[in-house]
Amino acid sequence: MSAFPVAPDAVAGSAAALGTDPLTLADLLRVANAPGFERWQEQVRRTGGCSDPIHLEGMTVTRDTRTGQVLYSYSSQGEPGGRLRVACGNRRASRCPSCAWMYAGDTFHLIRAGLTGDPRKDVPSTVRAHPKVFATLTAPSFGPVHNRPTSGRCRCGTTHPDGSPLLGTALDPARYDYAGAVLWNNHAGDLWRRFTIYLRREIAHRTGLTQTACAQVCRVSFGKVAEFQKRGAVHFHAIVRLDGPDGPDTPPPAWATTDLLADAITAAAARVTVPVPASGDEPARVLRWGAQVDVRPIGAASANDELTEQAVAAYVAKYATKAAETTGTVDRRLGELTELDKLTDLPDHARRLIEACYDLDAAYPDRKLWQWAHMLGFRGHFSTKSRRYSTTLGALRQVRAEYRARQERQARGLPDPDDSEGSTLTLAHWTYAGHGHTPGESWLAATIARELHTGRDTAREALADLDDTEVWA
Repeated sequence: MSAFPVAPDAVAGSAAALGTDPLTLADLLRVANAPGFERWQEQVRRTGGCSDPIHLEGMTVTRDTRTGQVLYSYSSQGEPGGRLRVACGNRRASRCPSCAWMYAGDTFHLIRAGLTGDPRKDVPSTVRAHPKVFATLTAPSFGPVHNRPTSGRCRCGTTHPDGSPLLGTALDPARYDYAGAVLWNNHAGDLWRRFTIYLRREIAHRTGLTQTACAQVCRVSFGKVAEFQKRGAVHFHAIVRLDGPDGPDTPPPAWATTDLLADAITAAAARVTVPVPASGDEPARVLRWGAQVDVRPIGAASANDELTEQAVAAYVAKYATKAAETTGTVDRRLGELTELDKLTDLPDHARRLIEACYDLDAAYPDRKLWQWAHMLGFRGHFSTKSRRYSTTLGALRQVRAEYRARQERQARGLPDPDDSEGSTLTLAHWTYAGHGHTPGESWLAATIARELHTGRDTAREALADLDDTEVWA
């Protein structure tokens, strides 16, 4: 049975009903009537409906090393177009919703394991009792912007509706510090690094111990995600946890409390500075965190029933798949583009931030501002964690890859490498052959992706009474 929900002769009507343009419709009909269409659909399904799959050409052969017998062989020559399609793995939801959904799920597992523990991920359940908070560190003001204050009326005199394109944009663009904004974004990673140093110092100071002595009995672990505000300034959400000296496997000392951790975070954020020297026409600056530092306990220690381990993990996972495009800028590098008038379709505020990156690039060549103009100067990782916070994304992907490989071996009747005592040898050769879909393929892939997501949502609803980790699996 075809994996596509409609027959090829019904594709034309379905596409026209959705307003598909004639060129896409013509290509869609070509794909639907081409030889190997069902196999093409199977490939796209295996990528999860990836929007920009990687095309590979090559082969793999598995032999019995004792007899030389070929146990299994595969060549991409038998695939549609002679290519095997694999998922792109892009974390950005704006680039590939399907791969971003998988990335968000992995991030959810990683963050939640560090909050509640998960023996399957080498994090003991006792970690749930460790002091931990959800901290938000923001950027300072670079000038007044349109907003929705508690009074309801913006400083411009208007009550902006939710989702208004004016929200976050400068009230007076001529006086807004766009240079300061992009330089702050560019150095945000340095601010975070120094914050983690000062945080350990503040904890030691509050206990009356030296930093060395404090590190011997207490370890600070964290997992964080970056988020762009509407004004184009990045800020960080972080889970910060206190462990024993060996990480989550050991309990923290009795003096390690949630209140001590919260006080230390607030004090450390206030102390951190990153100097930026003068260059060209730009004055020297001293970058700091904004005055708004929010620190809230998580789980049982929280007075807010909504700030559960589940909610925090879901929040971090959600923003791990987003970037600066939420502010109206582009979601990919600008390359060698120097004619800024080609960006006239961008919102004025985002365009001015990009222009600031371009103008400052020569003054601060080591900061690579133009290279990161699509990120409004930010060049850090969106999702990071300390070494002992939890498992790793690589470990989660490896488990998934091993599970799929085991399924493939069973389906082909191949022996398990762990049980075959080295009696099998697999040789493979692959080369990159392109990426992406044609317009018609994109329409069909999006349809398959929607079908898969609907099935996942239905399964999650059916498993709503089970443990949340199982629902995300």
